[in-house]
Amino acid sequence: MRLTILINGSDPTVNHDYAVLWLDTDERVWSRESHDGIDLPPWGELRDEGGVTQLCAPTEERPLCTLCGLHVERDLLTAAQGGAQWSCGTVGGGDGFWRLQAVEKMTPPPEHSVFRR
Repeated sequence: MRLTILINGSDPTVNHDYAVLWLDTDERVWSRESHDGIDLPPWGELRDEGGVTQLCAPTEERPLCTLCGLHVERDLLTAAQGGAQWSCGTVGGGDGFWRLQAVEKMTPPPEHSVFRR
């Protein structure tokens, strides 16, 4: 299953920083599809610890961002929106918010994969 999520900065009405990400729940990876102001690498690893989803840079242990409220178990989601907590200087102005944009249950193979394992 692939999820498309939008992450905004702390106040999207004033600060228009955003990132659109694809989360591949089968492969446990994510990719950045578009962004402005939120500095994330092009792809990374997806982890779920204690019912909380973490976005990590490739081969890094410390998460870049924690998506509070997002937990994927089998093909079920726990929430459609929640808080985004930054672990490093990825976004200025504090934590932000994430919102589910789309769910693709049947994921076609990508034309060009950015994931390097």
